[in-house]
Amino acid sequence: MRRFRTIGFAILAGIALGHTPALAQDDDDEAAAAPAAQAEKVTRSSKNLPELILGTKEDQFAVNQKDFELIAGQGYRWKITAKGGLEYKFATDLFRNVWMNQIVIDRLEVHMNGAPAWLEFDSDGTIRVEFTTVRPGIYTWSVPDLAEKGMKGTITIK
Repeated sequence: MRRFRTIGFAILAGIALGHTPALAQDDDDEAAAAPAAQAEKVTRSSKNLPELILGTKEDQFAVNQKDFELIAGQGYRWKITAKGGLEYKFATDLFRNVWMNQIVIDRLEVHMNGAPAWLEFDSDGTIRVEFTTVRPGIYTWSVPDLAEKGMKGTITIK
């Protein structure tokens, strides 16, 4: 019995001092994998998505990013900005598959109990949409009348 107590104390002392190579090696493997796992981890606070910019002064049909990847169950804030001087109608099937928190336009909030049909930019400006993803899948977004000019993309929820 005394022998087992001595071994137990030796193991505890080794753990406390960090002198257990087998355990340290396992910890190192987890630490190396941690950054990759954290990149896909759902958090309580909302995350900012990269801003989507529709048009520029030089090219009214330019889009700065076409594809977005999100995580199911995560809250997001997404700025969608029109800069091309045209009227843009932003449409997506994503809004039917998320919990819509609010839409903010020039610091004015619209709280919703359902999905918007589309976001319409009659002039240059920014609309911020805040939502929580619900259903995994691949959703499309587009400016319907200008999709053939490249103003379209995908939103993937994993």
